[in-house]
Amino acid sequence: MGIVEASKLMRKYHVGSLVVVSQNSDGSIPVGIVTDRDIMIEVIAEEVPIDSVTIGDVMTRSPVVIREDDGFFESINLMREKGIRRLPVTDSLGKLTGILATDDLLRFIYEELGNLVSLVYKEQMQEYKKRSD
Repeated sequence: MGIVEASKLMRKYHVGSLVVVSQNSDGSIPVGIVTDRDIMIEVIAEEVPIDSVTIGDVMTRSPVVIREDDGFFESINLMREKGIRRLPVTDSLGKLTGILATDDLLRFIYEELGNLVSLVYKEQMQEYKKRSD
């Protein structure tokens, strides 16, 4: 796949990365990942002719992955340890099932904090009602 085609896919789906897969009898196995930053740093900034390079030339090979059953904190720690913002998610056979991005983690934390705020507010209202009766 060429750089232009990959960039168009990222634009179409509003994503900052693509997982490169190898198809086999088990399904799609992640073999690489390419980010919009990879394209900017390795191709555009270096003024490499776009038609002369493929995604395979700029992708990170053997990407760090997490399994579907890995936990929230385990994922955050792996991202921090490796200095990455996106993790392909695989099943027990190593087949790609999704991708986890820092944006997903932030959205989850935001929702959970909202739930905690609601819990505190509800508890305060219950106590107020109880004391007002």
